[in-house]
Amino acid sequence: MNEAGLQMIRKIREAEAAAQEGVQKDPWRLKFHLMPPAGWLNDPNGLCQMSGVYHVFFQYSPFDPCGGEKFWGHYTSRNLTDWEYAGVPLAPDEQFDRSGVYSGSCLIKDGIMYLFYTGNVKLPGDFDYVTQGREANTVLVESRDGRTFGDKKLLLTNRDYPADYTLHIRDPKVFALEDRYYMVLGGRKKNDCGAVLLYESCDLENWRFCRELTVPMKFGYMWECPDLFCTGGKWFLSLSPQGLPRDKHEFQNVYTAGYFQVNGDFRAGCRLEDFREWDKGFDFYAPQTFTDESGRTLLIAWAGLPDVEEEYVNPTIESGWQHALTVPRVIREQNGRLLQYPVPELEALHGERQDVRAGEAVYCAPAFDLIVPVDEKGGAGASGAKDSKLSITIADALRFTWDGKEAVLSFTDAVAGRQIGAGRGRTQRRALISDIQEVRILADTSLIEIYVNHGETVFTTRFYPTEDTRRLLVEGVYAKAGVLWPMCQETE
Repeated sequence: MNEAGLQMIRKIREAEAAAQEGVQKDPWRLKFHLMPPAGWLNDPNGLCQMSGVYHVFFQYSPFDPCGGEKFWGHYTSRNLTDWEYAGVPLAPDEQFDRSGVYSGSCLIKDGIMYLFYTGNVKLPGDFDYVTQGREANTVLVESRDGRTFGDKKLLLTNRDYPADYTLHIRDPKVFALEDRYYMVLGGRKKNDCGAVLLYESCDLENWRFCRELTVPMKFGYMWECPDLFCTGGKWFLSLSPQGLPRDKHEFQNVYTAGYFQVNGDFRAGCRLEDFREWDKGFDFYAPQTFTDESGRTLLIAWAGLPDVEEEYVNPTIESGWQHALTVPRVIREQNGRLLQYPVPELEALHGERQDVRAGEAVYCAPAFDLIVPVDEKGGAGASGAKDSKLSITIADALRFTWDGKEAVLSFTDAVAGRQIGAGRGRTQRRALISDIQEVRILADTSLIEIYVNHGETVFTTRFYPTEDTRRLLVEGVYAKAGVLWPMCQETE
């Protein structure tokens, strides 16, 4: 890092130190989800495991909880539960990234960590910053120990991208296959259609454009955070498309995130089929997968969204921080569909087990893990919640219901158009689900992840109830006794 970068790091350390009192005292501070030391967090970046150590880099704006100049922050762990903040490895200290170190990925090769990211440049002037006034540079940085990072290498500039694309090209994801390396970049074309650019290399430094991956009909105007990966012997393209029309059960957020199954060889010719959303909740975007040293495909996402301030907010801004990451999720392929479930390492955070009976309220700490099996034959449950098939209410403010066809996550104290209550403007999200065998709710102080049928459908949302203790109530004609554990270990 050059002298300009070192000066930025000193200022960041001062900002982090100044923010600690407010962050530590915040009642919404998370216990086991990763959150920023100060300021703003968004996309997970550079996810990997090297020499037994997991690395989570993330988009970081340490000076302002509402966003701003982008750096990379860095957490490490050996067990996915005990995390150490490792500081800021990348700062916008070169001419080709002077407006921000944007999102990217990591490749581990021969014990070396190769980090790829987009160096953002916004030129001063009267520009639209779509077709004029912006540079999107692809940059490489290497590390041999995961702690110290070498000089930046400029790999691709706007001159290396196809002429029918706008200047919105970013978020490189790099992987190895056979004797080649491949990179996917998210793009916005000049006809306002989203697409992914595919590049190939033999040495990780010299890249050749191969082709684009897209669909025949327009599917949003921008495809962010592309991730081309193989699991269960099948290939999938994950992305975060912007500009999809909202519907009752699909694309309910301003932006969404999901995946296509790749039918055919992506290098020569393929079809992108059966787009599915990763998450049906309010707060989920920019997911990234990686393969750990045991061969598992893991996913982490930003538990937040861009451009939602007019709809809902996060009160943690008042304490000097905003946003978090989801827990690491194990991805499993099943009949062309990807299931996601919390890594089993999180069970090490369980406290003493408590049984939950349908129809009887229980009380627990703000962080808990609840598993509720569902008996579709009935007879073993307790009726309630207007005889719904299943109803789970948390802190008298957030309710998950299922009527046999549709699952609904709703804030019961929400007032349309007003950013108050436990949802702070969040209201309701829906998903069509024909049957349920199990619901798991992984709750932190201000973040909840709901996994239906071992991750066939997932809802992620921020949650701001007023009580220090949460009242849980499981009801419904198909409800059965559940199991509850407090989550008792805090993230360092």
